[in-house]
Amino acid sequence: MILSIFIAIVSILGLIVLHELGHFLFAKKFNVKVEEFGVGIPPRIAGKKIGETIYSLNLLPIGAFVRLLGEEKQVDDPRSFSKKSLFQKVVIVGAGVVAFWLFSIVTFMILGVSSGIPMAVEDETTQRISNPHVQIVGIASYSPAKEAGLKLGDRILRIVSLEVDKVREVQGVTETWKGKEATFTIQRGKEILEVKLVPRANPPEGEGPIGVALSRQAFVRSAWHVAPFQGVIITARVTWGIIQELGGVLARVLGGKGLPTGVDVTGPVGIVQILSGSLGLGLPSYLSFLATLSIYLALFNILPIPAVDGGRLFFLGLEFLRKKPLSEKFEGRVTAVSFGLLIFLLLFVTFRDLAKLF
Repeated sequence: MILSIFIAIVSILGLIVLHELGHFLFAKKFNVKVEEFGVGIPPRIAGKKIGETIYSLNLLPIGAFVRLLGEEKQVDDPRSFSKKSLFQKVVIVGAGVVAFWLFSIVTFMILGVSSGIPMAVEDETTQRISNPHVQIVGIASYSPAKEAGLKLGDRILRIVSLEVDKVREVQGVTETWKGKEATFTIQRGKEILEVKLVPRANPPEGEGPIGVALSRQAFVRSAWHVAPFQGVIITARVTWGIIQELGGVLARVLGGKGLPTGVDVTGPVGIVQILSGSLGLGLPSYLSFLATLSIYLALFNILPIPAVDGGRLFFLGLEFLRKKPLSEKFEGRVTAVSFGLLIFLLLFVTFRDLAKLF
């Protein structure tokens, strides 16, 4: 357990370092002076100056950073970030976000030509797949599944004595066993468990007899010559799916309906817990989840929040419209306030995640 948590933390840190590497490489390309490339958040543990840049290792393993000359305020130096063209600034800032998507594309490409990409498939799909199985992707509150202790990510292997690998098979058997106790054999990580529950004869609308949302998952392989295109297509598809999902959640919340069933907000602690748990499903599933997490990070970073890259791009857009930079004082105040709110939100969801654990 400790090893899997360590691997999860290192993996997330690796994604953030890759993100900062995008900023770093294009800053170097456009001859911007990079004062420091730091892994982790200060206080500094160790550092070494190579050329003009300090490469540092810092105490808190929850991030990374690149410090550029003239990034925070105007500096009258030809190698200052503030003296570069608007196009160059946009490329330097946007490169970090693009790095997240590139990681996903490459990861899905490699999985496609090796083990296969763990993804949802139709019941009828039989070509170029392996290890098809039915996975629980949603659980309704106060349902038989919830009361029996089923969890998100559980794989349903058998119901009573019937092996199942299609969603319609699970639905058919649960219909047959309405009102009667049935034994579900599930896989949770490396464990095989037997869970007894009674499918409801008259379930609430939209929940089904046992109260779960199901997805048929399999490892989908690609020929080597189409794998790069598949990597791009799957990354785009996952990106669009996340946007639609988040849009739907936001619409429900703003409409006063609250979060949908089975949807919750989590922070770094929860993400580490989910990521470490996915290791039990095997390396392909772990890498696929990491690639998906990278897309979430890309979308978060592109939001027009002043404390992240999207906010910087938004300010650069205003600079383009105004034909001159924003006031340093104004930009600094807005960034400081948004950063404070972001830290507050981060602490709030972290405390919620810790409360769930203890």
